[in-house]
Amino acid sequence: MTNNTVTIAVDALGGDDAPAVVLDGVDAALATDPSLMIALTGPEDVVVPFAAARKRVRAVPTTEFIDMGEHPANAVRSKKDSSIVVGCRLVKDGEAAGFFSAGNTGACMAAATLIMGRIAGVSRPAIATVIPAAERPSVLLDVGANADVKPENLVQFGLMGRAYAQVVLGIDEPSVGLLNIGAEPTKGSILAQEAHVLMIEGVPGFTGNVEGREIAEGTTDVIVTDGFTGNVALKLLEGLAKTLLTQVKNAMTSTPVRSLAASVLKAPLMELKERINPDTYGGAPLLGVRGVCIIGHGSSNPRAVAAGIDVAARAARGGLTDRIATAVAK
Repeated sequence: MTNNTVTIAVDALGGDDAPAVVLDGVDAALATDPSLMIALTGPEDVVVPFAAARKRVRAVPTTEFIDMGEHPANAVRSKKDSSIVVGCRLVKDGEAAGFFSAGNTGACMAAATLIMGRIAGVSRPAIATVIPAAERPSVLLDVGANADVKPENLVQFGLMGRAYAQVVLGIDEPSVGLLNIGAEPTKGSILAQEAHVLMIEGVPGFTGNVEGREIAEGTTDVIVTDGFTGNVALKLLEGLAKTLLTQVKNAMTSTPVRSLAASVLKAPLMELKERINPDTYGGAPLLGVRGVCIIGHGSSNPRAVAAGIDVAARAARGGLTDRIATAVAK
């Protein structure tokens, strides 16, 4: 092991097809990262045999499970020995540097906030996601944690998103934009106009407003908005990408002649599909808590789980939490 060794806590029960896809994802992550250690939380009959057969996996048996349909905060408070709560506690106690789960998103947010706690000065943790844009990937936040925000919250989102882009995307000086209905500073709601003024003063790299059509272009590294708008934008992009790929496939295979032409274009089309596949970029980080917390989609496959674990490891190695704390303090 090298000094890059990092331990990531993983929820074995997170996801629609858990634990099988999670265990396969853990194996894939271990295979690509020789300095990765896993603390696997979940039922004893699942995690103990799995860990016993792998040198770099530690079993952390738990006796409770938070279902997808449960009330997040109530479940976190009542099920203290659940795989999600125990995973977050490992981070708080310093036994793991990060936590990954594809389980109940609300429960992951509640557990990370209540157990890890917020970084000093952070008023609202935010969920970020990487958008596979045309020029290069960009970070969009908030995408669901805060439906209603104040202008100063958007300033902090900009600072946190910028730190994430530096650590995970490797961008030294990320540009930051505010999602709005026009480029002019006077456009949009009162919230957007007031946030624009504050971001000019408080967010390094702020370039002004970003319109919705610019999200997919990737010309701005970090795009800031409230959780309601961000979630709608994200779901629209996901649905549009899926629909377009399906329509292209149907068009290219509708006749024998088109199928022959499609065989020539198969390689570049597969490259395009790969580039816009969200599984490539791992899960969504909850930024603003005292520890790395990556939340995967409930339908995550082994590849998505492995990518989420990898993102958690990179964020931990890059000192994401300390970077956010420093940025917010300034």
